[in-house]
Amino acid sequence: MKRFLMEKLLDWKDSSHRLPLIINGARQVGKTWLLQEFGRTAFKNTVYVNCDTDERIKEIFNKDFNIDRILGDLEILMQQKIVPGETLLIFDEIQETPKALTSLKYFAENKPELAITAAGSLLGLTIHEGTGFPVGKVTIFNLYPLSFFEFLYAMGEDLLCEKLQASTPSNIDELDLFSDTLIKHLKTYLFVGGMPGVVKNYVEEKNTDTVRTLQESILEAYRFDLSKHLNSLETNRAIEVLDSLPNHLSRENKRFIFGQVRDGGRGRDYEDVLSWLQAADFIVRVFNVTKPGNPLAAYRDPRSFKIFFVDVGLLGALSNVNPRTLLEGDALFTEFKGALTEQFVCQELLYMNSQAPFYWSGKKEKSMAEIDFLVQNQAISQGHFSDICAVEAKASVNLKAKSLSVFHKTYPQTRAFRLSLAWFREESWVRNIPLFAFENVRLWDN
Repeated sequence: MKRFLMEKLLDWKDSSHRLPLIINGARQVGKTWLLQEFGRTAFKNTVYVNCDTDERIKEIFNKDFNIDRILGDLEILMQQKIVPGETLLIFDEIQETPKALTSLKYFAENKPELAITAAGSLLGLTIHEGTGFPVGKVTIFNLYPLSFFEFLYAMGEDLLCEKLQASTPSNIDELDLFSDTLIKHLKTYLFVGGMPGVVKNYVEEKNTDTVRTLQESILEAYRFDLSKHLNSLETNRAIEVLDSLPNHLSRENKRFIFGQVRDGGRGRDYEDVLSWLQAADFIVRVFNVTKPGNPLAAYRDPRSFKIFFVDVGLLGALSNVNPRTLLEGDALFTEFKGALTEQFVCQELLYMNSQAPFYWSGKKEKSMAEIDFLVQNQAISQGHFSDICAVEAKASVNLKAKSLSVFHKTYPQTRAFRLSLAWFREESWVRNIPLFAFENVRLWDN
């Protein structure tokens, strides 16, 4: 399975300023597999330590932070030599052994020649709680569910995806012949999602019923995490939030409203669990901005936000989207008012930038206009621009852009993009990019 983060791992391996590396992400996004594959392909040998399954691991780190002693004890326990320059040392589920997490600081200071990696879930909580997290002594990469391009590779469409990745505004018409194939794959992706285990199963069996069973098992595992880390009241409130997402995203105005989680719900009842769900990478909060200023974060309205789930396939399972919609034209794109399309766009923007986008509504301008997403251009293309981009996600081939037009007239300095099933089109003030192609950063550049 091709994961684009592997390129960054190889760069990290060869860096002269290498620090211990942590792969952070929600459960079951493929952190362990990626590190083991990295070790298999880039090192002579790999020593894999699961910090959750053996109490002796905790004992090794609880003694002290003498790195030579720790390595010696690990060699005996794992029955493998750990050799700098040859070995990749992996600490999996490192959050379950807090002293192992803290030890990364001492590995950085006393054994920089050794390649140390760690994988963990819920690490966002550990960082904020300040429980010995080695701030400034580690490199952190975020891993997300498979992007659509990674999904194409998993489906065996290597050549098609390479051509899609290489397309530019001047030659994208060469892909027109394959547009139906790409839309078909995108429909499949909206249903299957990007969780690696689910994707692997679909590639092997092509069975949508099995896909849904696997997705529901992941949702159940997430609920177990809630009960494991939160008290009963917090767990119930967190489940209420997750269960409310289909309802929130099915409305034209997708702003999160506490009163729609349950009757009489108030922000102060849910703010702590929202923060927990966000830190655990279960949800993405997309905040409203009062104006498209630079930087966008400086204009964030903390009281107004939309919430998206970690994965479009899991959102479909949470919403009980019928597998038959895969066969019903463009039904997946318009399912509950295009919620899956907007989830997909949010997910891809997060994947491309590792930061949540924002959105804008025209309340202060006494307008009903609302822009689905606002990003700063370098957040997409990592180019030389610092201007703000307005991004509209349209279901099907809908090219109406009333809100986008209102926004552009109010803020003409912004760049405007419309994502839809329609073909690439350049207009005087807006560029249409096909949904299946917008992960290609070349199509965003001037």
